[in-house]
Parts: sequence; structure tokens; C-alpha cells
Amino acid sequence: MATAAAHETRTAEEDTTTGAYEHAFDAAVAAEERIEPRDWMPDAYRATLVRQMAQHAHSEIIGMQPEANWITRAPSLRRKAILMAKVQDEAGHGLYLYSAAETLGTGRDELLDKLHSGRQKYSSIFNYPTLTWADVGAIGWLVDGAAITNQVPLCRCSYGPYARAMVRICKEESFHQRQGYELLLALSRGTAEQHAMAQDAVDRWWWPSLMMFGPPDDESAHSAQSMTWKIKRHSNDELRQRFVDICVPQAASLGLTLPDPELRWNEERGRHDFGPIDWSEFREVLKGNGPCNEQRLTQRRRAHEEGAWVREAAAAYAAKQTTGGAEGERA
Repeated sequence: MATAAAHETRTAEEDTTTGAYEHAFDAAVAAEERIEPRDWMPDAYRATLVRQMAQHAHSEIIGMQPEANWITRAPSLRRKAILMAKVQDEAGHGLYLYSAAETLGTGRDELLDKLHSGRQKYSSIFNYPTLTWADVGAIGWLVDGAAITNQVPLCRCSYGPYARAMVRICKEESFHQRQGYELLLALSRGTAEQHAMAQDAVDRWWWPSLMMFGPPDDESAHSAQSMTWKIKRHSNDELRQRFVDICVPQAASLGLTLPDPELRWNEERGRHDFGPIDWSEFREVLKGNGPCNEQRLTQRRRAHEEGAWVREAAAAYAAKQTTGGAEGERA
């Protein structure tokens, strides 16, 4: 009896302590204070952050593939240098985000294992092929433009390491978006064949870009809670609408047409109306049935395996430096 009573007392004390921590956490989030790695946080908050940052990091790494495909075929040295810089930036973004996830106690090897085994997802947009040089421009303008729309609010994310990583990422993504716009502008103002190539790329990438923001709000499993915790600042549908409103005048400046016959300005709403999205396609791509799902993961696994010797050499060098430093101190 005494043991049971003591256990109940400890449980009550733990509940009281946890309640106090939760109250302090909620107050900090409400006051727009940053949550840092050593701060107390709910397990669900930690899990949500790990899931979101891992998916974001995986997307940056997998997203290198569609454009790297065109580095050797870029039409000029200038275009090649720009594209190489962009692909290198994406690798850096993945590094920042994996590092941010590690501050929550999740190892990078574990995250990569989940990616390679298909237990964690990356953005569905990267499962589409880059068929022509104009696709590089469409990815820059539309895909990176959608990323900026989604990611700029993350600079105010309640979790400090994630928010700080996003500041630099968004600055570099802005360069990527401008590069894509400038490339499409050059093609659009070129020959009739070049203009047609640019239009074809926009036709193919427009709808997948709208899907990048995630499912409709009433089907999104995580958005509401993420907004309560101020990980996210806007809902999927809000961000999607903002992106459409940004793209319409830009498309007009490019001399290109967005492939939506229902797209028109709604004076009463002060926003553009647009047609229905084929969410069945989105769900199929997420299930692994997109045009390039298998190709993307196979190439990622192969690159990881072929790079094992580099990781092993770096680890051995680091261990040697540590051992050498310790021996020097003892001497």
C-alpha cells in the first residue's frame, strides 16, 4: 500500500511539473519567443519538427537530381556556371536542415536511412522529369518560387535552429527563382521554337508546383497543430493562393500562358480564381507511382553507397586529429 501511495505521489508531482513546463512552453510560443534545443518541448512538437525538417532536407538533396541532369548540356559556359552554383546551393540547404534536425537528438544517418528505405518522404515535385533545357527555367521560376512562398514564413518559425537556417536558404532561393525567370524570359523572347519550348515547360510544371503546398486544408493532417505551435504561419491553401496571385502578372511579363482555362481575377475576393487540382495525381506520386520516383531513390542510394569511402576517410581523419590532440596534451 505504501509503495502504491508513493508511486501515486510521484506521478502527481510529475504531472504537476509537466504541466508547468507545458504552460511555460505555450507562453513562450504565444509571446513569439524562440524555442531552443535545450528548452523543454512537448514530444509531439519535437516529432513534428523532425518530420518537417527531414522532409525539407530530403527534398533539397533529391532536388539536385533533375537539374544536375542538365549541367553537362547547358547551352553556354555562363548557364553552366549558374546551374552548378544552384545545385551546390541545394546541397548546402540539405546540410543546414539535417544539422537543424540533429539539434533535436535525431542523427543524420537515421534520417538518411529512412529516406533510402522510403519511410520518410520528400517533395512530390521532384518526381517529374526534366525533358528540355526550358525545364531548368520552369523549375527556377515555379518550383523555387513556390518554395520561397512557403519558406519565407518559416524564417519566423518558433523553433530557433530551423528559423535561422531558413534565413540563408530563402536568400539563396530568391537567386534561384530569379535565375529561372531570366532563363524563361530569354527563351520566350527567342525563336518561335524556343518560345514553344518555354511554354511547354510551364504547361508541365504549373500544376505540380501548386501541389507543392500540400493537400487542401481540410485534408491536411498536420497544418492546424503546426500553426498553433507557430512552426507554420499560414495554411496550405493560403500559401497556394498567394503563389497564384504572384505568378499571374509574372507570366504576363514573360509572355507565357498559365495552363488553366479557369484562371481569372475575382474582383469581389481581390484574388485570382483558379481551376481544380488533380489531387489523385498528387496521391499517386506520394505513393511512389510518379514518373521518376524509382529513378530518384535509386540514384540517391547509389550516390550514398559510392560516397561511403569519403565519409569513412573523413571520420578516420577526425578521429586521428582528436587522438593526436589528446596525445599532445599528455606529452
